[in-house]
Amino acid sequence: MSDQIIDKQTAEHYLWGENCDSWILTDTAGLSIKQESMPPSTREKLHFHTEAQQFFFILNGTATFYLEENKTIVTEQKGILVQPKTKHYIANETSGQLEFLVISQPTTNNDRTTIEE
Repeated sequence: MSDQIIDKQTAEHYLWGENCDSWILTDTAGLSIKQESMPPSTREKLHFHTEAQQFFFILNGTATFYLEENKTIVTEQKGILVQPKTKHYIANETSGQLEFLVISQPTTNNDRTTIEE
């Protein structure tokens, strides 16, 4: 077990989607935790994970989730669980920055099927 302290300054970083940020806080076969940030009026592509369940916890801002045919708004300091095989995407439909944690179990590496190109 590692006792290394990690934060946004020391975590591996990458860009995704429409200029969105992701910091990998931990990523093992059984667990992935990322801190992500989405600028206003951005969204990811519709997709699903075969194995992974994901818990999204909103740190700042308001997230709009599209889960199958349902639209759900999640505000600061609240979260939502997305079960495996659920078609979904997250969007920032506000004029402010959105920051959240996404916790995936197991990792989503090689477990993402994109429906919308």
